[in-house]
Amino acid sequence: MCENTPAVMKRYELKYILSGEQTAYLKERLQGHMCVDSYGLTSIASLYYDTPDFRLVRASLEKPMFKEKLRLRSYGLAHEDSPVYLELKRKAYGIVYKRRVAGTVKDINSLIEGRGATGSKGQINSEIAAFINHYSALEPACLIIYDRTAYYEPDGDLRLTIDANPRCRWEDLNLTTSMDGTSLLPEGFTVLEIKVQQALPLWLSDILSKGSIYKSSFSKYGTAYIQRYLKAIAG
Repeated sequence: MCENTPAVMKRYELKYILSGEQTAYLKERLQGHMCVDSYGLTSIASLYYDTPDFRLVRASLEKPMFKEKLRLRSYGLAHEDSPVYLELKRKAYGIVYKRRVAGTVKDINSLIEGRGATGSKGQINSEIAAFINHYSALEPACLIIYDRTAYYEPDGDLRLTIDANPRCRWEDLNLTTSMDGTSLLPEGFTVLEIKVQQALPLWLSDILSKGSIYKSSFSKYGTAYIQRYLKAIAG
């Protein structure tokens, strides 16, 4: 999964919150239409960077027409020399644009601190460096973790992921300590993301409709921030 992910992506991303029953229903109905990728169930950790006053996540929660975020992702628990991926993700008028570079944790730290670059994708490095320069004082803010099953459409561009047990951590903000965190959803609920270049195929629209599965604006980092804020004001 991580090795074959393009460095540059442009697509629509649709999100849904599923109950345990809806998740089971969807997985059954996908058979014959889509295939689980060769990595199967994969635990993913995404370390989000933000300013000390959480400027990026607060702006995102206002649902603007344009928003952007920077995160460092690992597939499974990372080590100092294992591959990780720094992703600059922007959303404009419903279309998601993603740039990413690969490197080690040490490489990425050097890039964020303005002391180096990673790989040979100079243009992507430049875009990320410009983002870091624009939002000065970026620092690790929140760790989001989930257990993902990814599906693909043979001979098509449709991709679909189901994220189980989404959780967050506000301490030990690194990819090397553990995959533990505080749950963001009730037990058994999952996050469905559909990634497509054009419109949804009719067969998938029909499955979603019959399963009463409707779009949501759910954001893992945004939800974690809201939960933390509400806990703080509640004392």
